[in-house]
This record gives sequence, structure tokens and C-alpha cells, in this order.
Amino acid sequence: MSNQSVQTVSTSNDKFKVALAVVATIAGVVGFFVLKGQNKPALVAAGALVAGLAIAVLLLWTSATGREFLGFAKESVRETRKVVWPSHKETTQITGIVFAFVVVMAIFLWGTDKILEFLLYDVILGWK
Repeated sequence: MSNQSVQTVSTSNDKFKVALAVVATIAGVVGFFVLKGQNKPALVAAGALVAGLAIAVLLLWTSATGREFLGFAKESVRETRKVVWPSHKETTQITGIVFAFVVVMAIFLWGTDKILEFLLYDVILGWK
């Protein structure tokens, strides 16, 4: 028995819908910045952005590729909620360790640079 996975081939109609969704998203973003640049109310500019994104989501929902992507996005959000985030104390401790390591490495690299500079210019080349 074969364990090969079967891939569905998206039709050109689905590809066209995905392309239209991308265009709708870009149009929403461009509309947001154009309206914001014309000193329109923020609600109007945000409405253009939301409308473009809503149209894109509706177009994606009607295509097989889009439904797979939206399912993947929902599953990603669900998995993100399962993550155990560190507490404030743990975050502060880890950040302190990272800063200490950066300082130690900076001192080490500075010292290595000065030693190599001394060896190259003073001992080997005698330029100083």
C-alpha cells in the first residue's frame, strides 16, 4: 500500500480569486494612506482599510487555496494561545543575562582587537 499524499491542484479560477484578494488588500492599504494624506477623518481612512481587507477575506473564503490558508491561520492562533509565556520576573532575569553577556562579549572583542592590533602594528610591523 502506498503512503503518498494527494495534492489538490487549484484551478485557474481559484488563482484568479487569490490574485483579486491580494489586489483588494493592496487597494485597502493604499486607500488608507491616500485618505490619511488628504487629511480625511481617521474613521474614513480606517474604513477603506477594513473594507479592502474584508473584501479580500471574502474572496479568499470562496477559493480552496484561501480556505486552506484561513484554516492554517486559525490553527496558528489556536497554537499561539497554548504557549506558556514567561512571567515578568523571568523576563527581567533573562533580559539581564542577555545584557550581561553582551557586555562581556563586547569587552572580550575589544580586548582581542587591542591585542591583535598590538601584535600586528607594534611587534610584527613596528609601525608605532
